[in-house]
Amino acid sequence: MFNQSAVRLRAGEKTDRGGNTVPDWSNPASLTITGLNIQPNGQSEDVDEQRDLSVTGYRVQSAEGTAPDIVATDRIEWNGDLFEVDGEVARWPDLFTDAVHHIEFVIKRATG
Repeated sequence: MFNQSAVRLRAGEKTDRGGNTVPDWSNPASLTITGLNIQPNGQSEDVDEQRDLSVTGYRVQSAEGTAPDIVATDRIEWNGDLFEVDGEVARWPDLFTDAVHHIEFVIKRATG
């Protein structure tokens, strides 16, 4: 059930013209995450005169006893597509210890 993998992309930082620290996606750090279960979570389509917008989402769950380093600002490459983490990463506690049992999060991709 946890036989899928994905690549986590994390932005570096740079300073903009106003002196603010902002994400720098020009050369993101990558890390391959294994032991994942990635399942469809929902999709929607919005059509108007300007464009056809399609949003596709997946729920990602890590294997029991794992807590991959993924945060809300990361991006995920999976199945040949680039997704953004949608919302916070839930860290589920183990019932009998203070350790993390597994994590869950949603990824979304918009096209159009």
